[in-house]
Amino acid sequence: MKNVYCIGEMLIDFVAERQGKDLTQAYQFTRKAGGAPANVAAAISKLGGQSYFVGAVGEDPFGTFLIEVMKKHKVSVEYVQQISTFTTLAFVSLAEDGERDFVFSRGADRELSYDENLSSQFNNEILHFGAATALLGGSLQKAYTRYLEDAISRNAFISFDPNYRTDLWKDRDAEFIALCKPFISKCHLAKFSLEEAFLLSGKTTLPEACTVLHNLGAKAICITLGKEGTYVSTKSYQTTVGSISVTPLDTTGAGDAFIGCLLKQLSLQEIPESVIEDESLFLKMVKRANICGAITTTNYGAIAALPDEMQLNSLAL
Repeated sequence: MKNVYCIGEMLIDFVAERQGKDLTQAYQFTRKAGGAPANVAAAISKLGGQSYFVGAVGEDPFGTFLIEVMKKHKVSVEYVQQISTFTTLAFVSLAEDGERDFVFSRGADRELSYDENLSSQFNNEILHFGAATALLGGSLQKAYTRYLEDAISRNAFISFDPNYRTDLWKDRDAEFIALCKPFISKCHLAKFSLEEAFLLSGKTTLPEACTVLHNLGAKAICITLGKEGTYVSTKSYQTTVGSISVTPLDTTGAGDAFIGCLLKQLSLQEIPESVIEDESLFLKMVKRANICGAITTTNYGAIAALPDEMQLNSLAL
């Protein structure tokens, strides 16, 4: 089994559960562990994989809480940096259909320092880059870019999810697109939402968007479509893989559960990139990942809602 290194932010989600369509109507919040790369790491470990989280949190009760949550879910935290800056916070309101309204208060995540000793661990392993806050400047962005260079030089399998957040990139979409392109160009697997695929490609149909993204360099593309499943595209095949019907309570972390489940399955392969061109096997993996994402929407909080292997198997048979 390969190790999966998840690089990016870990933060506190303060969730206003079923209290209005946006944060203007929210008045009571529940603390949850979050951050897209942290969610992915937890999904992998909860399903029996071996994951490492690489990021920074504050030397405060929130930071300590996040580290303990990772440990509880058997995510390795030896590369988590705990620093004096306050832990990053996100305030999230949920509409009736489980969709989210975000406001971020950034802190420690942006201060991640590059660890030159870490790159030696990347040989033939898997690296997942979740970019919700990682491209916003500071030492995190510098470390993030250097880890990509390390992954390439160490022959690692590279996964990328842009995790676009409107609140963080107001009037800066062109900059966001430019910063994502180097990661898209080097990734073996790219996971996008429909909005992200259209934004990053400049196209308005799935086939056209995937053509642009493949031309940038992405080898396999998974575009999550909510209840409709996932559109999968490689240079040799394109199809939509269905999911299961559920009643969503909270869509937070569904995409992270999807990519975490997919990466866990790929970590069991000797040469993960070879699986991408095995259409039958790869689509079976995507189907299982769809089910994992769907299960996650049926409870509140991304990490708390992630299924374990037994829960997943009960619905994936």
